[in-house]
Amino acid sequence: MFHITNKSALIVEDDILLSGYCQNILKLNGWEVETVRTGEEGLKQIHNTPPQVVLLDIFLPDSNGLDILLTIQKEMIDTTVVIMTGKGSVDLAVEAMRCGAFDFFEKPVEPERFLATMNNAIRHQKACQIIKEYENNSKRDRLQKLIGASLPMQTLFRIIDNVSTSRATVFLLGESGTGKELCAEAIHQQSSRKNRPFIILNCAAIPHDLMESEIFGHKKGAFSDAQHFRQGAASLAHGGTLFLDEICEMELGLQSKLLRFIQSGRIKKVGGDQEESVDIRFICATNKDPHEEVKRGRFREDLLYRLLVVPITVPPLRERGDDILLLAHHFLTRYAKEENKAFTTFSTEAASALLQYEWPGNVREMQNVIQQSVVLHNGKKVTKEILPSPLDQIETRPHHFIPPTLSTDHSHMSAVEGQQPTPIIPLAQVEMEAIERAIKQCEGNVRLAADLLEIDQSTIYRKRKKWGQREESNTPE
Repeated sequence: MFHITNKSALIVEDDILLSGYCQNILKLNGWEVETVRTGEEGLKQIHNTPPQVVLLDIFLPDSNGLDILLTIQKEMIDTTVVIMTGKGSVDLAVEAMRCGAFDFFEKPVEPERFLATMNNAIRHQKACQIIKEYENNSKRDRLQKLIGASLPMQTLFRIIDNVSTSRATVFLLGESGTGKELCAEAIHQQSSRKNRPFIILNCAAIPHDLMESEIFGHKKGAFSDAQHFRQGAASLAHGGTLFLDEICEMELGLQSKLLRFIQSGRIKKVGGDQEESVDIRFICATNKDPHEEVKRGRFREDLLYRLLVVPITVPPLRERGDDILLLAHHFLTRYAKEENKAFTTFSTEAASALLQYEWPGNVREMQNVIQQSVVLHNGKKVTKEILPSPLDQIETRPHHFIPPTLSTDHSHMSAVEGQQPTPIIPLAQVEMEAIERAIKQCEGNVRLAADLLEIDQSTIYRKRKKWGQREESNTPE
């Protein structure tokens, strides 16, 4: 079986001498190589652990190499296929190329040509993996419980992917209601600690005199109200993640104890005299400027730089463009189901109001707005009038567009007696100009343009792609 390696190959060849010869060349050049002699063994190995490159003979004792290639293509197995063929089978090798093989070479094998072909195949495979990863990432409109297709959220998703594999402390910055807690949970769920505890401690919601006990726990009788032994958040989070929300609200005296805890990985319960070791990944968050808090003497500078290893700023909703309607539809579907209501969509005026509003309370405010609208009203479509104040007072942008200026090509004219001839414009051109005019009036916001034109956003993208291809085909050489 294959292990993690930079270059791995599977040789499917029934000729033991040739197979061993190819294997030796590859191993001498840093490849990890497995060999099998039949098509059945080859497919089993490919299904179990796909190698980066499959070196495939066309004629095998139990099957045709082309059939194996077609199976790999049909099942979209992530591997690159190179064909080996005899001198009389070049036509079959060319057919294999048409079916998705990367390259082929003839027997007997020339070492330099063979190694060059295999190295090109591995470069091709790695390039395909990079492209696939990029396409998958760019298509995502959610990560765990986070929702967003905008560029700021795509950037956030990629940062979360990168930091999740690390133990480094993450410091989440951003306005209230942007979803910092969901970001912390996403980092935990993407990490190797996902099956261990994710413990949340809101430093702003707990009285200062109880905070030390909440973090470190206490022994029975440690203070007047300590009637029972208590595990603190640090002990509960052992092996997992401790999320300290609103960290800038922590009292200065406790900050020094937290600093010692982070540096040593050891805690002592209130009223206790023995230390215990805990394994924790720290994530912190604040809606304040931590550097300003340090300047004002409310936050320890040494603690800040201990925590500020990987700072991540969660974008406010007003900077997330089309995510506003994406989130609005998500919450509408959720609350309509919870409240057993018939709401399924927004009117064009309501959608425009949602997009124009500044959302000072960010996603949390939107959640409340949509829930309130669903709970207090009935219908299938959320109109601007049923949105709570101040959204119902927003003067929305015009959504009945003035027809665009049509072409002045008078090659096709209507001739009605007594009237000035008017141009007859192809319907496809009218459609194109109307859509482009709508997008321009919406300042490039395709989702809003689609809502106002009462068509699907995907329709606009599909048509614009078609128009672009048409322009390319009409471009003179």
